[in-house]
Amino acid sequence: MKALVYHGPGSKAWEEVPDAAVQEPTDVVVRVDTTTICGTDLHILKGDVPAVTDGRILGHEAVGTVTEVGSAVTGFREGDRVLVPAITRCGRCEYCQRGMPSHCQTVGGIGWIFGHLVDGTQAESVRVPYADTSIYAVPNDVTDEQAIFLADSLPTGYEVGVLAGQVRPGDTVAVVGAGAVGLAAILTTGLWGASRVIAVDTNKFRLGKAVEFGATDTVEAGPDVVDAVKALTDGLGVDVSIEAVGYPETLRTAAALVRPGGHIANIGVHGVPVELPLEQLWIHNVTLTMGLVDTVSIPTLLKMVASGKIPAEKMGTHTFGLDEIDRAYEVFADAAANEALKVVIKRS
Repeated sequence: MKALVYHGPGSKAWEEVPDAAVQEPTDVVVRVDTTTICGTDLHILKGDVPAVTDGRILGHEAVGTVTEVGSAVTGFREGDRVLVPAITRCGRCEYCQRGMPSHCQTVGGIGWIFGHLVDGTQAESVRVPYADTSIYAVPNDVTDEQAIFLADSLPTGYEVGVLAGQVRPGDTVAVVGAGAVGLAAILTTGLWGASRVIAVDTNKFRLGKAVEFGATDTVEAGPDVVDAVKALTDGLGVDVSIEAVGYPETLRTAAALVRPGGHIANIGVHGVPVELPLEQLWIHNVTLTMGLVDTVSIPTLLKMVASGKIPAEKMGTHTFGLDEIDRAYEVFADAAANEALKVVIKRS
């Protein structure tokens, strides 16, 4: 089969590799029909994730068809159409039992293993460990283009942003960063009744998309962003401030936007230390949360997508064939210039 293989910082190749195959009784093999690219993949290519070694197949999101089933798998059979999410869970360790499969101890202490600790989904087929507790059947009325964003982006924005930030009916919410994950947070704030959602970004295209995704207001990031947001919120700031970029300055901006008693939900992946003004935040009873996605919301989100309540397909702006994956990376790596949110990569 062919797959996108990592060969060290700055180097990858679409090349012939051994076919994916069942190795353990709990495995299945899934023919990849649709996949996508995550910002994490770009970090890997920069050399930011040293656990990813030369020869690893990249990618951690897929929709596909089961082609081989391990002897211990009871919930799936050949021909089933399934979602392969970013997080793998054994279902039995302490963290899986606590609803935190992002830290599944059986798969290595972190649930994100595809394209990281095991071969990933940017390939013609992928081996999926712990299939019974890790993959999801895709309803017939949910398309690949909708389901693929439930593998990572949409649950991340919802779980690490909206749920962790404790958005409640009537709340005002600011989302700093209107990329794919920020837009996923905007798209799902309505599930908890936010009355006002303010998108903050430097990119006019993304701010326009934010309105399509449900933002009531947009603010272009700059030196006056805090004043602009407070002017929209009676001078106090927002109830929930969601950071979806991963830069020190954007987290500091998110912190500056929250009102006393509010929540800061950090989604962004930070690669360097961040200094926050705790001497100001503590006295305002502000809560700060952060963490990996667990993807435990997928069953709920699948129902919402199937019912039309969440138009997940809007996240995909460009479509490529698997054999065009290098071009897909070029577009996604320069998303702002290409007006790209997420790319859809389909089996040719």
